[in-house]
Amino acid sequence: MPARPLRLGVNIDHVATIRNARGGRHPDPVRAALAAVAAGADGITAHLREDRRHISDDDIARLAREVDRPLNLEMAATEEMLAIALRHRPHAACLVPEKREERTTEGGLDVKGMAPALAPFVARLGAAGIRVSLFVEPDPAQLEAAKRLGAPVVELHVGAYCEAEGAARTAQLGRIVAAARAAETLGLECHAGHGLGFDSVGAVAAIPQVVELNIGHFLIGEAIFGGLDSSIKRMRALMDRARAAGTGQASA
Repeated sequence: MPARPLRLGVNIDHVATIRNARGGRHPDPVRAALAAVAAGADGITAHLREDRRHISDDDIARLAREVDRPLNLEMAATEEMLAIALRHRPHAACLVPEKREERTTEGGLDVKGMAPALAPFVARLGAAGIRVSLFVEPDPAQLEAAKRLGAPVVELHVGAYCEAEGAARTAQLGRIVAAARAAETLGLECHAGHGLGFDSVGAVAAIPQVVELNIGHFLIGEAIFGGLDSSIKRMRALMDRARAAGTGQASA
């Protein structure tokens, strides 16, 4: 049986971070998104944060208008962000936790504990034809809560795996594998993201139940040394090799 296709979503947030460090229009996140698509990205991810620290409202409008690949809007569950999503109608909206003091998204949503608050956002986005994803830890209780809410997709937070070493990394990978299997059993589409790099992507890409990886910061960082086209193509090759082989032993 052929391997299930694995999509790559490229997060272009930190192109905007570099632009905003100095102001002006350069480098342009939309140009980066178009370059990512040309290099093999299946979709573009962007997180419009409450404090607008990187992606701006205009960036989202332009991405929705100018890029002919699915746009995945990462967003907090707030009325402001819901209104923006309903205005631009991205292909997908991934609900993520958000705190002003954090450098980047830290951990997954507590879907189980926040279910009453999250339910109207899941319902209104879904009713608008926007595919709803919940960014969660690889925890069966969170997956079951996502299923009860009616979200069709979960994205597993794999940051702990990416940061771990040795036996700890093996244990974290085991959690991800078990969660991906549980998601499929529940009828949830399973994605994964946060912190993936060349040395960590293979094992996650090899998990057959995972159908999409969202990767951003690492690719933008590598682009400084070898170009965005090169970094995406190398990541794409590692993903595809691992998926085809059914093993995480793909190497750079």
